[in-house]
Amino acid sequence: MTDTTVQRPTISPIERFSNATGLDTRMMAMVLALIVIWLVFSFMTDGIFLTARNLYNLAVQSSVVGIIATGMVLVIIVRHIDLSVGSLLGFTGMLIAYWQVEVELHWLVALLLGLVVGGLVGVWQGYWIAYQKVPAFVVTLGGLLMFRGGAFLVTDGKTVAPLDETFQLLGGGVDGSIGATASWVLGLIAVVAVVIMTFRARARSLKYGFPVRSIGIEVALVIVWAALILGFVQIMNSYYKPRTDIPRGIPIPVLIMIGVVIVMSFIARMTKFGRYVFAMGGNPEAAELSGINVRRTTMMIFVIIGVLCAIAGVVTSARLNAGANSMGTLAELNVIAATVIGGTSLAGGVGTVPGAILGAVIIQSLENGMVLLGVSSAMRQVIIGLVLIMAVFFDVAYNRQRR
Repeated sequence: MTDTTVQRPTISPIERFSNATGLDTRMMAMVLALIVIWLVFSFMTDGIFLTARNLYNLAVQSSVVGIIATGMVLVIIVRHIDLSVGSLLGFTGMLIAYWQVEVELHWLVALLLGLVVGGLVGVWQGYWIAYQKVPAFVVTLGGLLMFRGGAFLVTDGKTVAPLDETFQLLGGGVDGSIGATASWVLGLIAVVAVVIMTFRARARSLKYGFPVRSIGIEVALVIVWAALILGFVQIMNSYYKPRTDIPRGIPIPVLIMIGVVIVMSFIARMTKFGRYVFAMGGNPEAAELSGINVRRTTMMIFVIIGVLCAIAGVVTSARLNAGANSMGTLAELNVIAATVIGGTSLAGGVGTVPGAILGAVIIQSLENGMVLLGVSSAMRQVIIGLVLIMAVFFDVAYNRQRR
């Protein structure tokens, strides 16, 4: 008799854990990679890497890349690319500084005008890409050159400084944080929000008959999130202002990044626009045939990333207390690397905002650790470039395995 027994495919322990918890295997791999990077750099720097001071600086450094990466997620999901983000950061940051110092506008007016300029640049680039069908690579490569040159022309290459003292707080300097009490309050609010959202989502899934995690795993995940949030607050409060025992607390650039993450996650997951973006990334032709206004959606994506570049320009110029032509140089490399490392597929249709933030932390951890080790700027660029290639290779291999 013929043996008709069907052998089920073997499931690895990682896959079983992923199925039980609902966590993405790529996200777990990134978290593991980040832990390994931190442990290696901590060992190589005799523990300096994991000090409160360095982690505070790492959080501030990650905020600029993270802010732009949340927009790059949408760009890459719809199978485009934006090479101009670093130059646009520098251009808008220089304009904001110039308006404060030379034109003597109020810092808030200069900031809002900078956001408007970022949005208008997005309209300009989005028009050529969406309506004139010029490849995004070409349009944004032109933007990389144009806006870098524009940043130089604003002040004929001169650095403009100093900036308004209140504006400087947005860069996370000596006083650019919210202190211990406010940090703990925000941390506790975040923990409560995680608990509410987790169990509301569970109740909603049960109501409509969707599969849910076991209650034990649900509680364990909530505890892990609470520990991460409160641990982060504790680390930020462990770094004191110079020559005092006053805790700095959460830096303002990190709060700006968190606000951007919340807004962009809502846009990507909870709005019609976000559903259109993923539909276009999955199958652009089918999306257009289904009635989605592909051209308008594409333009809006570039408007969004233009505004995010302006926000990053605000943080960078405030942190430097100046408008300098070097702002944003090669930022596009770090942003694209962070986005791809964070799980956004260059094939389109796949990507998450939290993943991009995790990718930004990984990239900045590598940069920060190499600086502590005294690695030259040229060698750091070589290593980050290799990391980008490996991230794309991993993405291709992962997609091939899924198919």
